[in-house]
Amino acid sequence: MSSHSAKRAGRPLSELLRVPAGPVRLADFDPSATPGYPGHGKSDSQEETDALGVELSDLQEVLYANGRSEPETAPGVLVVLQGMDTSGKGGVIRHAIGLVDPQGVQLAAFKAPTAEERAHDFLWRIRKALPGPGMIGIFDRSHYEDVLVVRVESLVPEAEWRRRYDQINEFEAELVAGGTTVIKCMLNVSFEEQRRRLAERLAEPSKYWKYNPGDVDARLKWPAYQEAYAAALELCNTPDAPWHVIPADRKWYRNWAVAELLREALADLKLDWPPAEFDVATEQARVEAS
Repeated sequence: MSSHSAKRAGRPLSELLRVPAGPVRLADFDPSATPGYPGHGKSDSQEETDALGVELSDLQEVLYANGRSEPETAPGVLVVLQGMDTSGKGGVIRHAIGLVDPQGVQLAAFKAPTAEERAHDFLWRIRKALPGPGMIGIFDRSHYEDVLVVRVESLVPEAEWRRRYDQINEFEAELVAGGTTVIKCMLNVSFEEQRRRLAERLAEPSKYWKYNPGDVDARLKWPAYQEAYAAALELCNTPDAPWHVIPADRKWYRNWAVAELLREALADLKLDWPPAEFDVATEQARVEAS
């Protein structure tokens, strides 16, 4: 065991951050907590994340190699990122997912559906974006928008969005049964920290592009969104595709935590390097003679 892995010994982070079964109250989750962090805080977060990146990179390469060698049986991984505006989905993608080789990553960002997408079932566009064998898929927002935004903004009748919880559970069970590991992360930012981050975007011209006036519209409905998130966390928290609540007020912890959840998931696959599909000794002799 490496010294970095030894410091992580104990309960896996996936257990520490996993949403317990039963009723959910987001007020019970501390957005500034740092459970399971092996270092001392922000001061050594870059060192911890860099060390994690070395292991992550190796694990991802084995996954990718299996996808290239055995495309019909190789597993895939799907990371679902959900959270209120400013919770840091983009930051996670840059700083956590950015630790692995981009050729093995499929990124999909789900905005408001297009006219074509609205003409289909809500899972149609999601299915089209699923990661292939050996790939890590990242969903920047996801199918959960259809029980979050859709619910709060009353975009479809209540009877319709209520049916979607069971449809989502069936869909995720299908993914897992087909060999995809699903890592669901709710990035939990506090009301106060969201205000600070929005104000920061308005205070710096280089960050104007990040600011969306619609974010304030959603912020004014904070209680309704918290209720919608709690329902999604409770009703779609299955054994095969559980939710994890990631404290997101401390950006350095948020990024490390998602990277560690990904590392755990890849390590749990226990993949080996695919065997050669040629005679190694013969090819060594050919190379030597070339």
